[in-house]
Amino acid sequence: MTVVHPISRAWVTTGGTGAQNYDEFADDAEITSIIADNPHSSLAIEMPHLAPESLGKSFAASLPDAVARLALERAEGLYTPADQVVVLYRITAPGESPAYGLWSLVDTDQISTRAAEPGLVIRNEDVFLEKVRERVALAEAVGTLLSPVLLLQTGKGEQLHAALAAATEAAGAPAATDVDQTGRTHAIWVVGPGPQQDELTALAGGGELVVADGNHRSLAAQTAGLTRFLAVVTTPASVAIQPYNRLVSELPLALDELLARLREAGSTVTEVPRPAQIPSKGTIELYSAGRSFTVGLPVNTNLPDVDNLDHALVERVLLRDVLGLDPGDKRINYVGGDYPAEWLRGEVEAGRSELAVLIAPVTVDDFVRVNLERQKLPRKSTWFTPKARGGLVLSQLD
Repeated sequence: MTVVHPISRAWVTTGGTGAQNYDEFADDAEITSIIADNPHSSLAIEMPHLAPESLGKSFAASLPDAVARLALERAEGLYTPADQVVVLYRITAPGESPAYGLWSLVDTDQISTRAAEPGLVIRNEDVFLEKVRERVALAEAVGTLLSPVLLLQTGKGEQLHAALAAATEAAGAPAATDVDQTGRTHAIWVVGPGPQQDELTALAGGGELVVADGNHRSLAAQTAGLTRFLAVVTTPASVAIQPYNRLVSELPLALDELLARLREAGSTVTEVPRPAQIPSKGTIELYSAGRSFTVGLPVNTNLPDVDNLDHALVERVLLRDVLGLDPGDKRINYVGGDYPAEWLRGEVEAGRSELAVLIAPVTVDDFVRVNLERQKLPRKSTWFTPKARGGLVLSQLD
């Protein structure tokens, strides 16, 4: 028996509802702007308190607005229902190899978060519980899962990739397409019950599935007591890992004192006569007050390898020990790979942040190794691209 299943009652977009997922943004104002430009964007349901007409309400107080918006979009034909289906997914862009995935449901009881916990779905990062609570409240309010967990098939990835490529090639015109903010085209095809569906779900569930994106959404499914969660199962050949950086809006100490404390903690700190940029693995770069620094943070050989990855050192040494900040502190902004080094420096230069922390991306080898060991990566340490687009396929909760 596979752990991947068809979607009992899917709602498939007819166009115009696609959006970045709710957690892909560095600034809430971007979400409001996107919704203003496209009121049918699924972000208006995912983040109802940031829709222009709901600004000023809390997330909880705006949930009735989300319910009304989803009901209206279904009534207006922006989504069409389909029962017992999986959905083929292809993402293309000039100069890039196609990325493939399969929209489906996955058994929640297969989620494993540590070596002693059995399960084929490996969740690999710590999470922020407030975000989990919001996802639970939204799912319960609208009775629908709105955005997928991106799962990486590590056991039969090559076979799944080939099968999805062949299936989309033979499928004819897609049910819908959507172009994202980077110019990538997202296309979907609905596959009903039958041998092809059985083959694809068997391959998608044919080995360990690693959460590449959606740690909060997968925990929300567990917290809400859902037997299955909405997922896109993708392949290693379909994804890459980009940098995941940090901005600190307000430093609790002066820059020179920060640098002195880093050195006291055993770090090597070197000022460089160029703008800070994404570094190589093993160092980080800092940008503050128009000055750039390369920093080698001290490793602790008594800890597991995962605790000496660059993102873990930033969380433990720089943020906790030197700055005295908890990872969930509101002064820390986690900024994914869609925002380049120039943008990060610009936030500091504009006075919206006081410190930019630039970190090398986690390597695919490190990601796979850590997950197969059932170790947890630091919060917000892997920014996979391309992202699965929200608002294309929804799953109604039975």
